[in-house]
Amino acid sequence: MNIRPLLLSAALACTAFAGLAQANDTSATSKAVPYEYGMPLHVAKVVSLTEPPTQLCKVVTADMKYIDNAGKPEEISYRKLSDACNFQN
Repeated sequence: MNIRPLLLSAALACTAFAGLAQANDTSATSKAVPYEYGMPLHVAKVVSLTEPPTQLCKVVTADMKYIDNAGKPEEISYRKLSDACNFQN
């Protein structure tokens, strides 16, 4: 019995499943525009502020979702000190 075709097809199947798993991962994609100094925001209402959880006091990239003055939802990312810095002396 020749096992080489079986191993080749199994390897191709594993590669295909790994590719599909990466293609369906939408958690890493963000439509947030990076904030630049002096950029006008025109925020009418802040919807949410999020940042990655960390135990260390360090600079992280946070996201802000808001409604602008025209009523259109927007998202922006910015750099800030993590919330862990509030609890360290």
